[in-house]
Order: sequence, then C-alpha cells, then structure tokens
Amino acid sequence: MAELIAYFERTHPDAKSELHFENPFQLLVAVMLSAQCTDKRVNMVTPALFKAFPNALALSQVSSDEVFAYVKSVSYPRSKSEHLVAMAQTLLRDFGGEVPNTMEALQSLPGVGRKTANVVLAVAFDKPAMPVDTHVFRVANRIGLTCDSKTPLHTEQELVKLFPEEKLSLAHHWLLLHGRYVCTARAPHCEQCGISELCFQQTKKE
Repeated sequence: MAELIAYFERTHPDAKSELHFENPFQLLVAVMLSAQCTDKRVNMVTPALFKAFPNALALSQVSSDEVFAYVKSVSYPRSKSEHLVAMAQTLLRDFGGEVPNTMEALQSLPGVGRKTANVVLAVAFDKPAMPVDTHVFRVANRIGLTCDSKTPLHTEQELVKLFPEEKLSLAHHWLLLHGRYVCTARAPHCEQCGISELCFQQTKKE
C-alpha cells in the first residue's frame, strides 16, 4: 500500500473530478446525470441546464419534461429528469434548498444512492469517503486491493480499511482515473501502467 500510495501521490497529486461544477448543488445534479454515462457527455449538457435552473428553487418549479429537453442526450434521460425535479423539491422542503452534508440526509433525496452521496461528501464537502463506481470496483479487484468483491459496498468497506482516512477521497480519484484511462475494462494498458509490478493480475500471470 505504501508503494501504491507513493506512486499516485507522485503522478496524480491533485487528482480531482472531471465533472464541471461551481457549487454543491451543481455537483449533485452532475453526479446524478453521470450514472452509466460519461463525464464528457454530462459536461456537454450541464452548462445550459445550470443556466436555466441555477438552484434548487428554479429546478423544483418545472416539469420533468422541461428538464428532459436539456438532458435527453444522456443515458436514461426520462428517469433522471424525474429524479432531478423530485430531488430539488425535497431539497426545498427538507433542507431549505441547500445540499446536506451527511450520508443519511443525501440518501433521503430521490435518485441519490450511496455512490452519489459519497461523491458529494468527498468532492463538495471534503469529507473522507470512498465512492465506488464501475472503475473503482474493477481496479480494486484487478490489482488485488479487494479479493473477488461482489458488491460496491463490500469494495468500499475494504478500501476504507486500506487507505489512510485523510487520503481516502483522493484515493477514490486515483483509482477512478486509473480505471478510466489505464486499467480499462476490455483492454487494460498494462504496458503503460506504473503499478504493474504491484498488480495482482500481473503477478498471477507470471
């Protein structure tokens, strides 16, 4: 773990989300839209969306059909539009229009699961959290940080034990970006990987 952390600290000291946002509300909306969709695609639709609906109040007062017109190019746009409007309405009703900063409160919002809540906690509020998306799940299993983990929650629980608390949120970005650009799903670029000597899969091959 010491070698792994040292590598990422040297190569990705300022790793961060590739989603574009200016405040916790925009981040929450962007992360909700990013489910099973690329950050690149989300970043293409959010500028106009945020201009039209800059806060929870504005978003809560429109129909899901109006939101759909802005997000129709992302995955599952109909259900995401409905969730966004319901989320904004719940923010107004229960939290004064402000994004809450606890796991329990965030998960009370329509369309917000544990991964989304963890991203908001880590990125918007700088709290120690380990969001597990498909990239983190895959990389953790491949390189041996987890052993045949079956669920994102199990992966999260194991990773929380391995990384120091103060590096946990940064480590999420390390693993995510490594999975997005190096340890890719179908054809991992092992020849370009700086941690191949530490990788369980590579060791197993040898």
